[in-house]
Amino acid sequence: MIAEPSVQQFERARVAAYFAATRPAFLSVTLVACLIGLATAYGTGVDIDPVNAILTVLFALVAHAGGNVINDYHDDVSGADAANTQRLFPFTGGSRFIQNGVLTRRETARFGYGLLAVVIPAGLYLAWQSGPGLIAIGLVGMLVGWAYSAPPFKLMSRGMGELGITAAWLIVVIGADFVQRGAFSAVPAMAGLSYALLVANILYINQFPDHQGDAASGKRTLVVILGPSVAKWGYLLIAIVAYGWLVAMISADMLPQKCAAAALTLVLSFRAGRDLIAHATSPGELGQAIKLTIAAANVHGLALAAMLAFAHWPGTIGT
Repeated sequence: MIAEPSVQQFERARVAAYFAATRPAFLSVTLVACLIGLATAYGTGVDIDPVNAILTVLFALVAHAGGNVINDYHDDVSGADAANTQRLFPFTGGSRFIQNGVLTRRETARFGYGLLAVVIPAGLYLAWQSGPGLIAIGLVGMLVGWAYSAPPFKLMSRGMGELGITAAWLIVVIGADFVQRGAFSAVPAMAGLSYALLVANILYINQFPDHQGDAASGKRTLVVILGPSVAKWGYLLIAIVAYGWLVAMISADMLPQKCAAAALTLVLSFRAGRDLIAHATSPGELGQAIKLTIAAANVHGLALAAMLAFAHWPGTIGT
């Protein structure tokens, strides 16, 4: 005879479901963005406050988790996830927790917006510690995160999702630097743009398996607008701009020469781009390309953070 689950087991299952709804496997890109911001501060002579650094990372992750959940909610409202029959699990098509009956639409919305609400007092505390400029950074970040999928902006549905993602992850880098520096600086923006663009490429390649469902629900991503056969070249364009920016900043003595090590991940990006060009209209063949894209962004960001933190900075930037 099988025993009925206890209340404690049920509650643990609910907690696990809510945690899984945040799509934790994708949160690494926010952790790496925070490390880049902390590295630009430390590398240019700022003493790192470990408590504020930990709080920055923790609540940036919570904000990203909230954005993921809210995106699932709005994709269910629009019908995009329900129409997506070619999703490539576990990378594309959202968590599908609403469609599979794990969470209701209302529970998903309350959870997503609740996570964002938790970030507000933490952001105010960090602003009190570092300066009021962080409030502006936080407001812009939350606006971009909300506008990405929520009406009336719905950037993702207007072919501007990549722009929103690039801005969002660049803001994370700038915010992590600001908490430590206590002032605005161009350095984190110069250092973080190549990484933010590679994060945008994760979104971009994920649109290929989803494009038929997106088109059916009126979600006009760049891949829907251009069509897979044309859009496939956009992946390489974003990668070229990312690595080109990094090389330009190093050549202009704005970043340490050893940051060039992060450019070695172009091997991963270009291999993924080659696979995408070959299989843009065959979603089931893109799993390896998506994995390479995720690896390229994360390894690039980690290598960049290490060099920014510990390599010699040119001129007076590092003094």
